[in-house]
Amino acid sequence: MGDDIRIRGDSAATIVASVRDLVAATVLRPGDELPTIRALAAELGVNRNTVAAAYQQLVASGAAQTAGRRGTFIASAPDIVREGFSQPDRSRDLGSGNPDPRLLPDVLAALRDLDYEPSLYGSAPVEPALGRWVREHAADEIGAPFQVTVTHGAMDAVERLLAAHLARGDAIALEDPCFIASIGAVQLSGYRSAPVPVDDEGMTPQGLESALRDGARAVLLTPRAHNPTGAALSAARAQALQEVLERHPHVLVIEDDYYSALSVAPYHRATPPEAANWALVRSVSKFLGPDLRVALVLSDADTAQRLGARFAASNAWVSHLLQRAVLRLLEVGAGADGAPVGFLATARDTYAQRRRQFVADLAAVGVEVPGPTDSMNVWVPVPADAETIAAGLQALGWIVRPGSVFSSSGAKHLGLRCTVAALDGERSAAFAKDLATVLREVR
Repeated sequence: MGDDIRIRGDSAATIVASVRDLVAATVLRPGDELPTIRALAAELGVNRNTVAAAYQQLVASGAAQTAGRRGTFIASAPDIVREGFSQPDRSRDLGSGNPDPRLLPDVLAALRDLDYEPSLYGSAPVEPALGRWVREHAADEIGAPFQVTVTHGAMDAVERLLAAHLARGDAIALEDPCFIASIGAVQLSGYRSAPVPVDDEGMTPQGLESALRDGARAVLLTPRAHNPTGAALSAARAQALQEVLERHPHVLVIEDDYYSALSVAPYHRATPPEAANWALVRSVSKFLGPDLRVALVLSDADTAQRLGARFAASNAWVSHLLQRAVLRLLEVGAGADGAPVGFLATARDTYAQRRRQFVADLAAVGVEVPGPTDSMNVWVPVPADAETIAAGLQALGWIVRPGSVFSSSGAKHLGLRCTVAALDGERSAAFAKDLATVLREVR
């Protein structure tokens, strides 16, 4: 470190403040290595433990990153992968994760049908009629008392739930592979990933047990339509996960049931009755449209209070106009028992048919997709580096997501996530042929 870059301080707090000041002044930049603990302690005339504590605080705050014996470095901004691509031709985009716009309902028509009364400060944050609808249709699935909170989408709910229960540096049991946005939320908030393998039935009990024994304080899982693999928890697997979680009753359990109304698989609850803090998150993005930015959160009373407090301190509430529109569309799209009818049933069945067609087209060219699949995505195993294969497909005009972007462990998963929501039969067959061509070239 040069003479003009001098860290000062005689305590952990003042050393941290000095480093942050140097970063703010761009004297220290992302990637710059900090002095060793021994060297800085000698330079400042303090105990090594003081410098070690300062470095730990810098890492916990996200200002620095540790690389073990290679040293401690000023942190760079995380490179977060997002869903969707901005491109003029979406006809060959199988990487977006988007629903088919043609299968979304007419939101403007729903808004025109509403009787609108302005909601003012002090109004209940959850539209009463929407809260009643959720309680009526979800009570049998949950089997336990719950409260309803409305958030600006699923990831808004997940981020607030984690922030309400965890501290920076805490570990979260995450599926591996895992949804892109979940990985990003964990990274940006300063939590640590505790990867748990996923098989055809979802998160594995052995992997979850291992993560919890290693100190994970929360678990985030997908009960069905796992993104990216399409796996769904069987009744037996959900029971096995419950048994693991029963041994860790104070772990926060978040189930992200983002595909709920469109899923062809039943919902099997992984949260045990003994769980102290839990939440079931159901976004409307996939079946009512991503632009609505609404998710319904069912949770225990303590979690609802914490979530509500965080919401009150920032956004206060989700627009009641949006909540009423969501309720109107749910009333039209769901029968008395909550099962999809009308536009919801059409969307569910169309996505299922397109998945089946895509899998059949792949099989016709010798590419097998094992296990059941649920969601608007299909996980295609590949025999070689997925990024190389994705690049080969891009050269032919196709966009897919390589397995590496879904890794919560750093492993390079040998698979491609293909969004088939808007894929018709002709383009499905064309993609299968092009994939077979690329696979022959990389073998």
